[in-house]
Amino acid sequence: MRHMLILGGGTAGTIMANKLAAALDERDWRITVVDETEEHYYQPGFLFVPFGTYRMREIVKPRRQYFPGRIKFIVSAIDRIEPEKKTVLLAGGEALRYDVLIIATGANIHPEQTEGLMDEEWGKSKFDFYTPKGAERLGQFFKTWQGGKLILSVTEMPIKCPVAPLEFLFLADAYFTKRGMRDKVDLQLVTPLSGAFTKPTSSRVLGEFLARKGVSVTPDFDLGRVDSKEKKLVAWDETEVGYDVLVSIPTNMGNACIARSRLGNELNFVPTNKETLQAEGLEDVFVIGDATNLPSSKAGSVAHFQADILFQNILEHIDGRPPVAHFDGHANCFIESGFGKGLLIDFNYETEPLPGEFPLPGVGPFSLLQESPINHYGKMMFRWVYWNLLLRGLELPIEAEMSMAGKRVQ
Repeated sequence: MRHMLILGGGTAGTIMANKLAAALDERDWRITVVDETEEHYYQPGFLFVPFGTYRMREIVKPRRQYFPGRIKFIVSAIDRIEPEKKTVLLAGGEALRYDVLIIATGANIHPEQTEGLMDEEWGKSKFDFYTPKGAERLGQFFKTWQGGKLILSVTEMPIKCPVAPLEFLFLADAYFTKRGMRDKVDLQLVTPLSGAFTKPTSSRVLGEFLARKGVSVTPDFDLGRVDSKEKKLVAWDETEVGYDVLVSIPTNMGNACIARSRLGNELNFVPTNKETLQAEGLEDVFVIGDATNLPSSKAGSVAHFQADILFQNILEHIDGRPPVAHFDGHANCFIESGFGKGLLIDFNYETEPLPGEFPLPGVGPFSLLQESPINHYGKMMFRWVYWNLLLRGLELPIEAEMSMAGKRVQ
């Protein structure tokens, strides 16, 4: 009996568990998934909780519900990986042997990494929306807030879902407009990027959207510390930006078990072959989703496309052949822009988001880099797709490799 061990039961780990359970003979392979918690959150839903669109109970389900009966699910923190012994040690001391290991341990926010960010004002005048507790606290705060200067601050890149900061500001603009107090709210984006997004064309388009909605942008701001008493952000070059309310996207880091295993970079992301998804220097170890150090977006769509590639390569590896499938960095993201509209971007390592139609040229029905109601519906419908199709590893009509069909090169 050979052992397939998956560390992490989030989006990437769950998809891989389902794909492999359907393909591998249970007489030959035992599949085990390890995760620290029983709950699986639909993380794109966190964005909507502060504005009352979703309640937390609508975006969480038991992890076990999405694992086939043959899969052994262990709820435990992970102490460390010992690749030379092909063993993973759990926090309680149990040792799990593997023949193939998939690291899908994800990423989480670490506000403690920034001086002054996580203090007595955390949850009072400083918030996050990347965690269940943070999103709920911010929603409660907004119900009684009377207005002021609201700063959305990105501490450093990379972060999970790079478009989420922009979506938050778009939704905040709509939320406070509907409450009749938009004129009392000064919305600002403070980012280490040189513009609104990571790619030039989309950065320009999305920056224009922010400007039209009255959201100002402070680019190239490398946050050094937060002064809660004076309510200001201070960059490493001593540039300052004041706030009344701070919505922070803190430093994102990989799981601490990666550091204890000495397998990651300074942010605990695992060096990974950007095409084959094999861990650098480790023959029987593969990495997927937010746990990688790849120059692709840390987003659910990316985990989905990576899973299609990794599934093929693991089957080749099991049969003793070199990996043949190559991940091209494909990302596909709906961007909620408020007032019942949204945008869509589709890109990869080499091609930035371009205007056009998706998935069919001249037909769509979705428009690329252009606001439309159908894009909003696509965003909202994805929650059903996520729970019922994507997590179960079922085939979706979007190919893992990005297509240029329908895109207009500038």
